[in-house]
Amino acid sequence: MTTIDTQNSEPVSTPQHVAIIMDGNGRWAQLRGKGRVAGHREGVKSVRACVTRARELGVKALTLFAFSSENWLRPEEEVKVLMELFMFVLSREVKRLHKNNIKFEVIGDKSRFSSKLQNMINDAEQLTRNNDAMVLSIAANYGGRWDIAQATKKIAQLALEGKINVDDIDEQMLNNYINLSHLPELDLLIRTGGDYRISNFLLWQSAYTEFYFTDQLWPEFQSDAFNQAVATFSNRERRFGKTGEQVKGIK
Repeated sequence: MTTIDTQNSEPVSTPQHVAIIMDGNGRWAQLRGKGRVAGHREGVKSVRACVTRARELGVKALTLFAFSSENWLRPEEEVKVLMELFMFVLSREVKRLHKNNIKFEVIGDKSRFSSKLQNMINDAEQLTRNNDAMVLSIAANYGGRWDIAQATKKIAQLALEGKINVDDIDEQMLNNYINLSHLPELDLLIRTGGDYRISNFLLWQSAYTEFYFTDQLWPEFQSDAFNQAVATFSNRERRFGKTGEQVKGIK
């Protein structure tokens, strides 16, 4: 694993799986007298910067919360622009991801998206499916409760079909049907924008995740900020239910 010097924010111990709640686009734009959509467009630059830096540091999986299942409640025009921006970014960035050996995938309920967008997502996933340097997962029309519910539904169907017994159901089985189960455990979850909540994002996956909250608005969160979050992670003691002494091997 790569190492990061916390004094100068240069890469010490790199998390294998990082997730980011990209919050603050609208406020960034409003502070500059612009419409909220301008903030979303500016936020694409931060996505590019963080994907690049994560790849350089050796992060194996990066998951970005792009559009929650609750975001459909936003003004219709904003939702429309977000969908158009998603398609624009897909058309512009997928080839770059492929060139850098990055696998692209979308998690969430894609059925609500237009057929055009669904086809673009499928094409991008197919193009990059064999890449193995890093996995970039975009959570779109995603919610943590939905994720757990859809996994439960699949397991219930197996039980109805007689393929499993109720006693077979345990945490591991449920985990197998949760999104991102094929990736390393989630190590670090970053939220920009100053709020201290995870907003129904990766509820199951965050059981032992380290959290990093920053007041920086998403368009301001560039490579140095990503470095600082990773540097902070490297100084955390992760006990996973054990005592500090046990982790350190002290008897």
